[in-house]
Amino acid sequence: MKRISHVFFGLVALLLSATALAQSGSPAQSGNKATGNAAQPLTNAAQPLTLEAFEKKLLQSPQPQILDVRTADEYAENHLKGAINLSVADATTFQQGVDKLDKQKPVFVYSINNGRSGQVAKQLREQGFQEVYELPGGMAHWLGAGKPVETKAGKGLSRAEFDQLLASNQLVLVDVGSKYCGGCKKLAPTVQAVEAEQASTLKVVKIELYDNRELAKQLSIESVPTLILYKGSKPIWKQSGNISKAQIEQALNKAL
Repeated sequence: MKRISHVFFGLVALLLSATALAQSGSPAQSGNKATGNAAQPLTNAAQPLTLEAFEKKLLQSPQPQILDVRTADEYAENHLKGAINLSVADATTFQQGVDKLDKQKPVFVYSINNGRSGQVAKQLREQGFQEVYELPGGMAHWLGAGKPVETKAGKGLSRAEFDQLLASNQLVLVDVGSKYCGGCKKLAPTVQAVEAEQASTLKVVKIELYDNRELAKQLSIESVPTLILYKGSKPIWKQSGNISKAQIEQALNKAL
């Protein structure tokens, strides 16, 4: 019996020792300390903001560094209050402007969509800027949400004037874009081709984003180009971004 008791208590001690060793070396307790791969917190590059969150961070920053990386002409038409214009079109001047910024303070970047601003945001992070925030959807989304800008331009078409353009026995395809938008220029030949082929049933109305801020808000524009198809003055289809001819034709065929 004594021999059995000794064996029993020996096994219990061995099990307790193994359990303690497992707990002290478990990944949940020690992470990847042994391999040097401990999890790191996400940077703001991995945490895209909503429009509201971007605006909140901007307002909470006492001296925000706001970069408008569009062309000088675009900046002159409208821009965020306090923004400085550093166009990516001139690499040397652009970098000289970046060198004057404080890497320890937040930087807010925007363009018309997220093309140029996305490239700049990535570049700034690579240069060691600690906080870089890109305006989601760019100026197109900002205007479409009715956010404030400094501008010399008028408000553009009124809703009544726009409704007059929609009044037609034909389907009406509203093309919201900008002469500064690369994607809009790419889409233009496609819209022109569809307009020519569907002349008997389709009317195309072009809206310049920067010239029609109030209308952009009413149409809830989030990016350009944006196409909106109306039937009997009512919107029945809406698409933004890289839109194919087949997508437009499918929408038209469905509406007829």
